[in-house]
Amino acid sequence: MAGMRSSSLRRRVRPGLLAAVVSSIAVLGVGLIAVPAADAGTATPAGPVAGSHPEVAPMPAGAAGSATTPPSTPTPAPTTPPTTPDTSPFPPSAPKNVTASQVRAGSVTLTWTAATPGCCAIAGYDITYYMAFDDVVVAASVGNVTTTTISNYIRAGRQYSFRVSARDVVGHRSVSSDTVTVVTPVTDTGPDTTPPSAPQNLTLGDVTDSTATLSWSPSTDDVGVSGYNVYRFDGWYTSVLVATVPVTTHTVALPSSTPLRNLFYVRARDAAGNVSIASNTVTAPTVPTPPTPPPSTCRVTYQTQSEWQGGFVAVVTVQSTATTPIDGWTLTFGFRGDQQVTSAWNATVGQSGATVTARNVDWNRVLAANGSVSFGIQGRWNASNASPTGFVLNGGPCTLG
Repeated sequence: MAGMRSSSLRRRVRPGLLAAVVSSIAVLGVGLIAVPAADAGTATPAGPVAGSHPEVAPMPAGAAGSATTPPSTPTPAPTTPPTTPDTSPFPPSAPKNVTASQVRAGSVTLTWTAATPGCCAIAGYDITYYMAFDDVVVAASVGNVTTTTISNYIRAGRQYSFRVSARDVVGHRSVSSDTVTVVTPVTDTGPDTTPPSAPQNLTLGDVTDSTATLSWSPSTDDVGVSGYNVYRFDGWYTSVLVATVPVTTHTVALPSSTPLRNLFYVRARDAAGNVSIASNTVTAPTVPTPPTPPPSTCRVTYQTQSEWQGGFVAVVTVQSTATTPIDGWTLTFGFRGDQQVTSAWNATVGQSGATVTARNVDWNRVLAANGSVSFGIQGRWNASNASPTGFVLNGGPCTLG
């Protein structure tokens, strides 16, 4: 079993998140951080050894005399031509049959079938991996082997995805292998170290203005599934646990509008605390932001002039607070009782359910700036004659006078 020679970190850009690209580029600009694997021994140096300079040759013996003394003979021009880079179009094939042969709380052992050389001999393999729902990618390199144990940045109870590519002695690299995804146990010594299977077929349904219902197929476990963790993910790197439920359905509150994304996913869990690989993700709609109502340009007074058991007469006065005349007006309001309009004057009045609509007649069609108009209604009631409290003139709310 071979350890890693070196590893490094970089951030990956998630699709569709242009607002976060600047942050990602800023991290990449710092450069890769080379660190040795925990089981790698001595890492391959990434640069010159401290205290040396690759571009300065050692001073020959006896050269410590005057710095101004010219050399006795000129330095001959180099006669060896520069090395021509290899331009062969035949890289290695991708490694196949990549499997996680052992998954522990702090390490994952990978095994694969060796790549087939293209033009040149295989020099080694590069492994890239990342934790699910995170934006950091780790890169590691090994020699010409077909198994290695990854321990850098591996944590207990986390989901990781791995890919392997081959490189040859002249620098060609193959395409990456298929992705292998695992979830690490929470412990290597407990009575239960096997995570449940991943929930399947997560769907989002029964969507209202403020909620939606998640549903999924049940998971299995060698001991037993104790419940499910439901998470909301912003599409970048933040997951929030929103609920732990014992069943395969849960109603979530829809999040407010955000510049990122609103995704939900589910993990099964067992009594030992092991969690499964995550389900598929679903995108939830956001709670719509209510439009800003236009400023009020009217004031309404509703006055019950007379009332008797089963009947009433009311006068409605509409005053304009606009600075320009209103040419044609429509006032709507809702009764709070069970009133029914039977007749009206100075306006054309109709009713649908509890909603009353009053429109101008010809002679009071124009409502002057800071002017007012009144109309009357007569109606009947049985249980309640409560006065309305909300009025809208031509689509804009009015204040109560």
